[in-house]
This record gives sequence, C-alpha cells and structure tokens, in this order.
Amino acid sequence: MAVTLAPAALARVQRYLAETPDAIGLRFGVTRTGCSGWQHFADLAKDQREGDTVFEQDGVRTYVDAVSLPLVDGTEIDLIKQRLGEQFVFRNPNASAECGCGESFTTEADRAA
Repeated sequence: MAVTLAPAALARVQRYLAETPDAIGLRFGVTRTGCSGWQHFADLAKDQREGDTVFEQDGVRTYVDAVSLPLVDGTEIDLIKQRLGEQFVFRNPNASAECGCGESFTTEADRAA
C-alpha cells in the first residue's frame, strides 16, 4: 500500500514546496493525543530520518516514520476548501472510530488492547 495525495492536495503541497526551498517533501504521520488516541499531522519535511518510508507521487515525496506507517498505510490525503479557507483531510482506512470532534481516531488494534 502507500500514502497518496488527491489532486487538490498534491497541487497545494507542490505550491508549499515551491515557496519553501529548504523543504524536501511532506512529513506525514500520527501522534498520540486527543480523546480517541491518535491524531494525523502533516508538515513540510526538512530532512529524511532513519526509519522513514518514502512515497513519491508526481515529484512530491511523502516521508512517514516507522511508528506511524502501520497506522496510516493506505491513507489518501486530500484538500477541501471551506468558505475562505482550506484544510487537509485524511481518508485513513485504518481508522475504525473518531472522537466526536473528528480530531483524533482509534484503530481496531487500539480497541483490542
């Protein structure tokens, strides 16, 4: 599987990278937080770290750390426009439930533990 960027997200990341010459790609993963356990994060990558898996799509590299990979493998990152802003959304097939506000998620493995 892989982590992929929908066309709108790909175009936005390409613009971010063009505006930030020291960035080498997108860093994507999860952190432990929120009421459900995991929260996605996306930021510009400044370096490749030991254990990273790198996915490349149309010249954009997405760096995922080893801890995050099993929790985000298969995720599609998209960009939605709402009123005057835009926001990344994550279609993660590993998320089995979300908290009420939608900021964090749980996996089947979390539920079994």
